Amino acid sequence: MTLDAGDKAPDFTLPTDGNGEFSLSRLKGKPVVLYFYPKDDTSGCTKEAMGFRDALGAFEKAGVAVVGVSKDSVAKHDKFKSKYDLNFPLVSDEDGALCEAYGVWVEKSMYGRKYMGIERSTFLIDAEGKIAKTWRKVKIPGHVDEVLAAVQAL
Repeated sequence: MTLDAGDKAPDFTLPTDGNGEFSLSRLKGKPVVLYFYPKDDTSGCTKEAMGFRDALGAFEKAGVAVVGVSKDSVAKHDKFKSKYDLNFPLVSDEDGALCEAYGVWVEKSMYGRKYMGIERSTFLIDAEGKIAKTWRKVKIPGHVDEVLAAVQAL
């Protein structure tokens, strides 16, 4: 399944770091940046998370929530969030249902070996719960700035 601009964003309720819970529907009326990343505390994922952390004030000023998602456990999210002072929720999608719903659980290839994993992707969801913009196969340098520019254009 592939989600594109104009599609309704699949709702979900899942656990977060700090033994919390996050529901997309609870933020209806507020735009959301939902970004999927492969794994806590790896170099690329850390750079991306720190980018969103450092720009969170600008996202909040624009009235937009930022939420990260991976298949890591809540305990791993807690460690990752604490280690890098991350200031936004990290959703745990351990069974992968949310990754499937957003079409980010894909076949990947590294050194000729094929495996299933999360394709680094970001979704900008508007206040009505529709996808305003998608970024697939995200390259980290400049990504947060690009997302912020799209948010400010909403």
